[in-house]
Amino acid sequence: KKKTVSFSSMPNDRKINSTAACISLMLEGCELKKVRSNSRMYSRFFVLDADMRSVRWEPSKKDSEKAKIEIKSVKEVRVGKKTPVLRSNGLSDQFPDECAFSIIYGDNYESLDLVANSADVVSAWVMGLRYLVSYGKHSPEAPGTGHPSLRTSWISSVFDLADLEKSGRIPVSRAVQLIKALNPGMKTSTIELKFKELQKASERPGTEVACDLFVEAYCELCTRPEIFFLLVQFSSNKEYLGVKDLLMFLEVEQGMEGVTEEKCLEIVSKYEPSKEGREKGYLAIDGFTRYLLSADCSIFDPQHRKVCQDMAQPLSHYYISSAHSACLLEDNFWGRSDISGYISALGLGCRSIELVLWDGPEGEPVVYTSPSAASCVPFRAVVGLIDQHAFTASAYPLILCLVVRCSAPQQRLAAQCLRKTLGEKLYLEPPNPVASYLPSPEELKGRILIKGKKLPPTCEDSEGEVSDEEEGWELARRLGQEDREAPEGGGLRRLRLSRELSELVSLCQAVPFQDFESSRRGQHYWEMCSFSEVEAGRFANECPAELVSYNKRFLSRIYPSPMRIDASNMNPQDFWKCGCQMVAMNYQTPGLMMDLNAGWFRQNGACGYVLRPAIMREEVSYFSANAKDSLPGVPAQLLHLKVISGQNLPKPKGSGAKGEVVEPYVCAEIHGIPADCAEHRTKTALQSGDNPIFDESLEFQINLPELAVLRFVVLDDDYIGDEFIAQYTIPFECLQPGYRHVPLQSLAGEPLPHATLFVHVAITDRRGGGKGHRRGLAGRRGRRVREYTSTKATGIKAIDEVFRTATQPLREATDLRENVQNALVSFKELCGLTPAANMKQCILTVSTWLLHSDSAPSVTLNLAEQYPPMEAQGPIPDLLRKVLTAYETMIQTSRTLIESADAVYGKLIQAQQAGMDFHKELHRIETKEGLRGRKLQKALESFAWNITVLKGQADLLKHAKAEALDNLWQIHNAGQSCGIGRNGSASPEPSRLQAPLEPIPE
Repeated sequence: KKKTVSFSSMPNDRKINSTAACISLMLEGCELKKVRSNSRMYSRFFVLDADMRSVRWEPSKKDSEKAKIEIKSVKEVRVGKKTPVLRSNGLSDQFPDECAFSIIYGDNYESLDLVANSADVVSAWVMGLRYLVSYGKHSPEAPGTGHPSLRTSWISSVFDLADLEKSGRIPVSRAVQLIKALNPGMKTSTIELKFKELQKASERPGTEVACDLFVEAYCELCTRPEIFFLLVQFSSNKEYLGVKDLLMFLEVEQGMEGVTEEKCLEIVSKYEPSKEGREKGYLAIDGFTRYLLSADCSIFDPQHRKVCQDMAQPLSHYYISSAHSACLLEDNFWGRSDISGYISALGLGCRSIELVLWDGPEGEPVVYTSPSAASCVPFRAVVGLIDQHAFTASAYPLILCLVVRCSAPQQRLAAQCLRKTLGEKLYLEPPNPVASYLPSPEELKGRILIKGKKLPPTCEDSEGEVSDEEEGWELARRLGQEDREAPEGGGLRRLRLSRELSELVSLCQAVPFQDFESSRRGQHYWEMCSFSEVEAGRFANECPAELVSYNKRFLSRIYPSPMRIDASNMNPQDFWKCGCQMVAMNYQTPGLMMDLNAGWFRQNGACGYVLRPAIMREEVSYFSANAKDSLPGVPAQLLHLKVISGQNLPKPKGSGAKGEVVEPYVCAEIHGIPADCAEHRTKTALQSGDNPIFDESLEFQINLPELAVLRFVVLDDDYIGDEFIAQYTIPFECLQPGYRHVPLQSLAGEPLPHATLFVHVAITDRRGGGKGHRRGLAGRRGRRVREYTSTKATGIKAIDEVFRTATQPLREATDLRENVQNALVSFKELCGLTPAANMKQCILTVSTWLLHSDSAPSVTLNLAEQYPPMEAQGPIPDLLRKVLTAYETMIQTSRTLIESADAVYGKLIQAQQAGMDFHKELHRIETKEGLRGRKLQKALESFAWNITVLKGQADLLKHAKAEALDNLWQIHNAGQSCGIGRNGSASPEPSRLQAPLEPIPE
């Protein structure tokens, strides 16, 4: 009886767990749609011959000997829309990428383009064909025969250890626990059900299981088809990865650099469960799965797990993790003050804590934020706690924001308590009057700064009157303690401040905000303003550029609106995009906003400080926080995200009435500047059990990568009461490329054991800015007009003449970069790869075609030359000729870029520096030219735009040259490793030759 393999995701059905299962499906045959070059599709029945030497289809107008492809003639099997036919206009949107595949065959490299009903069927055909193509070459035994595999031997040895009585059988309960131990996270009920099914099918019921049944149950339960498919892709089509296979996977797919065979052997010895595999240096499916799930393969870049940013910049150049009412555990007015809230916030790397001081009943100040007097916490206890935990999670400075609501005598006690308890940690040195910026976090390591009001230098008494802050009065009204009404006429409230408390304030002196012009002219760098969420939101919408400029020198703190009586949180991104450093969050309130905050500050070693984007720090730069497109001088990037599957997803917490089955879907959200904010969702995985397959590709354009955050949210489409399953938030800059598992978290940010999403991440540059251009009707009708970034007129003749000298170098820089980019995309497409592929993958693909054919044309890479030509001997088929032409174009444009970049870069930097020479004199020149009001504002904006464009375009060119050199290195490296290189390895360092700049068509 022929074995049937189901590719359904139903939990009771069998899954792919070997190449034998794939070939079994191919031998049975199935219906696929055959796509013709005229874009029409025909349903045909495809089947693998019993001798496994040909694939046939019917019905066909051709005779049966012609309606077939011999396995030995297959050059390559491509997944997705990777041929001109599948990418053509009429078809692009008719079926998803993951349901298409192509067989490239014959000496003329023809393509048979096919569409299946599901990604599972595609996986089976592709896996089976790749196996047969490889084994047709190496002729081992047929799959599924011969001695037991590495895996079977290992599982049998595990069974033998558990068979204490050596009877050849073990109790079902022990077998269940064994599989559960080998695959943490799997439900006991799922394993028990599988044993019942297999016992029934084999007509061997009872309370014990034999070894063969245990092996079968393990393979069916613990084989993840999507990982097995991946392993077969890289494994020379054996059922394990050798050291060279693993090295190729890590370099080509995971983007790891400097991988050695020794490193690969370390991975094998750490993750391969079978002794034989470890001894031979083989990583089979179970070891590979363990490795992909491990911390060594995390989606989060390990570099960011420690402090990795420049910490010597002024304090105002960092985002600072800030807490609002840290001691609250529930909402603002019904919550209870609890001292553990401070420990929790400090443990999460929080570097700014708010303390509201009230008169205590015992003559000592207290901190409390709920209306119940019984729930107050003595100030002395809070300070003791801060002293103990201030630097456990981070060594960088902690800012205590004091909001004073107590009398002068109790203020003195508070000051004495701070001095006595914190001692040397308190930063009390007066600000340096000749400096222009605050000290750096590095200089202030291990110090505690007090943010608060300060008496004016003219006041010589033991206490004096200062303007009060608005923050905290909403609570005072609710507490019934507001005895100081706002003065008539709407002026600022006044506050009696003691000298002792005033003297503790040094670098964070709280002052009221008047307007941006007054701050520009009169505010000292050690003075800072607090803004309510409403006021800051108004500035962010009405004058974002001025708010960004203000935050270059001064710290600003944003606190939640007093109307948030439920302690909900504002969106910190609304203020980060304008450079506001301290956005005070209610740490006790979980949800989207707290996820963004926690995810954002996870980078840079979770030290509570994150360096702001360069465009927000440079003294002269143009940045509009509300930009709707790419920014001048910032390379836009494309994030290609494939959501493949989910593992061990829990039920939504609040869905008690629901059954066990969830129907999940994944939302991927980008949070950042408005131009970047986007959300895409996958389809719902119906009746999928705990391990759904999504297999869906999503794409995002990121215009300001340094400020973007990616958030995964898993939701239940068939929910009762609560749809939330899990989430994970990660800064865009911390993403690692390749195949990764996303460690899912609960709404409160706690890890969910063994719950993950399996994804593939690729990031490519969108050169030259602008929106990502879709392939399809519009993209194919004609050439896109190349857009050149240009400078803007300031209205000041001398300055405009300087910037005008950069017009030609700006055009040249764009041509150099885009010519290479377009040539690269054409070459990658002809190789059947996406724009996200790297050069090593392209060379390996071409070598695979050549090595999979006995009558292959002779094509070699001449590695003796610095720009290696790809040379062909004898006649070559049309597709290969096109590939060689595209390769030659790519090499020539890269050469031109490498050899011309320095000169063009020099001209751009020269123009930028000449413009900067005017900067210090700008206000004098404005006055002389009589510019004021809107004209003055426009001149300043244009000047900043020009400086930003010149520096940005110069940086893009420098980056493009480095990338072109890296591509040459990859060509040399791949040419040597795959066997088509000759004449050894020359250094890819180029000689300096000139070549004309001819535009390459889009």
